Amino acid sequence: MKPTSVSSLLAGLVGFAATGLTASIPQESPLPDPNSLPSAAPGMSPNLPPLEERGLDVTVQYTEGTVTGITLLGVESFRGIPFAQAPVGNLRLKPPVRNNGTVGTINGQGVGPSCPQMYLSSSSGNEIFQLAGDFLNLPIFQTVTGASEDCLTLNVQRPAGTTANSKLPVLFWIFGGGFEFGTNALYDGVSLLTQGVNIGEPFVFVAVNYRTGGFGFLGGKEIKADGASNLGLLDQRAGLQWVADNIASFGGDPTKVTIWGESAGSISVFDQMAMYGGDITYKGKPLFRAGIMDSGSVVPADPVDGVKAQAIYDAVVAKAGCSGNSDTLACLRGLPYETFLAAATSVPGIFSYNSLALSYVPRPDGTVLTDSPHVLAKEGKFAAVPFIIGDQEDEGTLFAVLTSGLSTTAKIAEYLKTYYFFGATMAQLTAFVDTYSPYVWDGSPFNTGIFNELYPGFKRVAAILGDMTFTLSRRAFLQIAANTNPNTPSWSYLSSYNYGFPILGTFHASDILQTFYGILPNYASAAIQTYYINFLYNLDPNKGAAVKMQWPQWSKAKQLMQFFSLNGQVINDNFRQDSYEYLINNIDIFKI
Repeated sequence: MKPTSVSSLLAGLVGFAATGLTASIPQESPLPDPNSLPSAAPGMSPNLPPLEERGLDVTVQYTEGTVTGITLLGVESFRGIPFAQAPVGNLRLKPPVRNNGTVGTINGQGVGPSCPQMYLSSSSGNEIFQLAGDFLNLPIFQTVTGASEDCLTLNVQRPAGTTANSKLPVLFWIFGGGFEFGTNALYDGVSLLTQGVNIGEPFVFVAVNYRTGGFGFLGGKEIKADGASNLGLLDQRAGLQWVADNIASFGGDPTKVTIWGESAGSISVFDQMAMYGGDITYKGKPLFRAGIMDSGSVVPADPVDGVKAQAIYDAVVAKAGCSGNSDTLACLRGLPYETFLAAATSVPGIFSYNSLALSYVPRPDGTVLTDSPHVLAKEGKFAAVPFIIGDQEDEGTLFAVLTSGLSTTAKIAEYLKTYYFFGATMAQLTAFVDTYSPYVWDGSPFNTGIFNELYPGFKRVAAILGDMTFTLSRRAFLQIAANTNPNTPSWSYLSSYNYGFPILGTFHASDILQTFYGILPNYASAAIQTYYINFLYNLDPNKGAAVKMQWPQWSKAKQLMQFFSLNGQVINDNFRQDSYEYLINNIDIFKI
């Protein structure tokens, strides 16, 4: 077992990150007053109700039914709209089935359901986290937090006053959570929608649910043979199809959809671009025209029936008591919800010693993903749409907290070989680790000197995990995309607005507070939201509402925008170049 003091520190830091971040960042340039709405924003009714009006019912009739929502803070919200049949009973571990005919009248005024969550693994390798996993994964706790197998729903939000004739662009959000947990219930679009109205670029916001963990990304040869792989990606695709069929009734333009995600959601954005060899058409039209990727892109992966995926499947089957059955998949489908949930959450999770060596991840199956995502990228088998992609400066710190004991090059290489890259040799992984300095002042959180070394080797491990999974793989994807589709514009960024945050720095997912919610009324929040909304409208972050700095296309000079809390700057994307060159030149060995 790893020391419990480390897990206690992680829990405290994560809690502090969620509640006390505002105290550590200087604030400047408050966002525009949300009550100063323009009288006639483009594409909208000129008589918008004042934001003080709240609690007003609003109803939309759409192709598949009727939904009643609520108006609050100048935003009309419709939550828990089903986009597919409930994946229960015989539909468990099956691709989503779109609703045929009407779903009747939906009460969309509350909080919609969440899919079953793998908050923490019940075999994390750490006593405190294992006990927490045993509790958090109990069906009664999942029920309290709104989790249910009947969860294939989405939320639609729009500025008050939007009509079916508004034809506003659509921002389609895909949540993150390591493909193990997450829900659209946590992501309210009010801040973004208010900013859109304030800058004269109103839009419709859609947040989709999809199955995670063993419910959505179970692998194994049995899964492949049944055509039941990558179900979470298929859920996302079904949500996009629902948008194509229905969003016009909500005032959205189905020809102007941008998909946006963070972490696993960001990885999903690329996977949506690459599914079916890059075919994003539905009824003869593209499902989206652009993408935004926050912390994640191409994840090289072994096949869905490979060694690692099969080991996870076999472990779930054994835990479920299905090992003796002639048809183990049928056994899993027939289990009581509580039994399957316990089995699916029994394998190692993201908050464990395994860290980013995820048990559940999209994997090539020959159909949905015809090859490893990095191969599809290199072969140009993905939709060539304009995109923005970027990272937090210290992506790896959050995931290095529980990997204590990796204090030497040999130990780090052995860890990567044992948990991550089965196909790589020790010599290859040693060479990769050797591209990272062992000196504490070179590690992550970067630019913090001798400080924040949680345990011997922590900052080096954090740099490696963050780069190989997010930051340098981002640069590799940008270069590959520029090679295969040189005329497709792309922009990239690095966020450094939490410099000085203890231990974690500008850590993975800290952009949710800044970019998504705009909690800190500073330069970074206002600037990034404006760039993104401009991109949604004009496929260029510089066009539309005024911005303080021009954001150069990455492919033209390999430059990115670096965001601080008080300002921004353009920098060359050439840091840690030795590590980058090793990664991109040996990308085939980095299959998870």
